[in-house]
Amino acid sequence: MGLRARDPEAQRALFERYGPHVQRVLARVLGVDGELPDLLHDVFLEAYEGIERLSDPKALRGWLSSIAVFTARACLRRRKRRSWLRFVGWDELPEPPSTGATGEVTLALSRVYAILDGMPEDERIAFALRYIDGMELTEVAEVCGVSLATIKRKLARAQEIFQARARREPALQQWLGGGE
Repeated sequence: MGLRARDPEAQRALFERYGPHVQRVLARVLGVDGELPDLLHDVFLEAYEGIERLSDPKALRGWLSSIAVFTARACLRRRKRRSWLRFVGWDELPEPPSTGATGEVTLALSRVYAILDGMPEDERIAFALRYIDGMELTEVAEVCGVSLATIKRKLARAQEIFQARARREPALQQWLGGGE
């Protein structure tokens, strides 16, 4: 395998093939974020350095997704640890320019990620991968490195938290449809 031999062409091909998927996983977990390019780089750097740990080449996509999830989790933890140093909250920073979404959709999306920001990391990640990215339950469990039963418990708790908070958000009312 060219990746194990650290062939630059193989590394480039890996990035070109899986870069959009990994970026999507990171964006679903973190939302609109200026750190995404750096985090994407970190994921592939970790993959290139740890390719020997991948025993089944057929599991490459899931393995990269797992690295992306753990990279996003580390980012969330870093932010939480240094949050006491911030003078301006993440929600107070100006939003990056939107491309194509209406103001209503942009506001709703910002409120969704504001709710996710207040959730425990594991529940946030499970919720984002399942309901924002649309991953199957088994795939969410696999990339999070937990059992199916554990991910179901985390998702149930995440749904409970999200729905309770979303009901208090006027910008989300039209998407909740009867409180769900």
